[in-house]
Amino acid sequence: MPFVKRTRGPTLHYVVDDFTDPWKQAPYIVLQHGNGRSSRFWYSWVPYLSRFYRVVRPDMRGLGQSSAEFDLEREFTLDHCVADLLAVLDDVGADSAHICGESAGGMVGIALTAAHPQRVRTLTLVSTPVSINERGKVDIRAGEAPGRQDREAWLDASNKSMRFPPGTDPGLLEWYKREFTSNRADVQASMARLVNSANVTEYLDRIRAPVLGLYPTAGPLTTPEQEKILTDRIKGLQIIHLPSSYHKVQMVFPAACARQLLHFAARHDGIACHEA
Repeated sequence: MPFVKRTRGPTLHYVVDDFTDPWKQAPYIVLQHGNGRSSRFWYSWVPYLSRFYRVVRPDMRGLGQSSAEFDLEREFTLDHCVADLLAVLDDVGADSAHICGESAGGMVGIALTAAHPQRVRTLTLVSTPVSINERGKVDIRAGEAPGRQDREAWLDASNKSMRFPPGTDPGLLEWYKREFTSNRADVQASMARLVNSANVTEYLDRIRAPVLGLYPTAGPLTTPEQEKILTDRIKGLQIIHLPSSYHKVQMVFPAACARQLLHFAARHDGIACHEA
């Protein structure tokens, strides 16, 4: 399990999943998780991608196995998250990579792609908003280090109302809650403050990489108004809708989403992504 240890900034953890042929030096796909989560939330995508691409799953600062040795009040910003992602790319030796971010992770991907175009081969956005509407703003007593029960109550309610459709496997919901609440609540509250106030509109006109969007048909956060901003401002954006009105298409349709990403990246690279 690699760690990036720096003289300034927290130690960052990431996972590499690589079942490519070792002599081919396959390109990298980076999967960046969203608000309050960790690299483990991408587990269901790995089998579809890792035969053809070297898959990197970073834990954002303070989440997963990345350390929280930074100022939670002032140092959880988009710029810090972009710098963290660049540090991970440098550590794996990737001059450039395909960047895929879900929800808030896609907001980081947008900022990275705009500021460092030479490091991004393609960008894929999964249920990524431009900004968070009132319905989606996270309030788990942010800044008050909520207790476990407070966090679990908020999570149960928001999973039911926004993230997962009726009939979702109860095992998945319990796993999601267990994984989410294994992170530090004060770090999650710090990230929530960032996400609640973030607006990446200013970055969109500067994106030159090919961009794929994987979105619910009528999402609670990624509304038609949000999508119009993206399509108006990002040249050549391709949006594919999944048949859901819930946010977590990443976990509800993992095979469909991962295959769309795989073929999108492979077309860009001119490589085969299937075997006879």
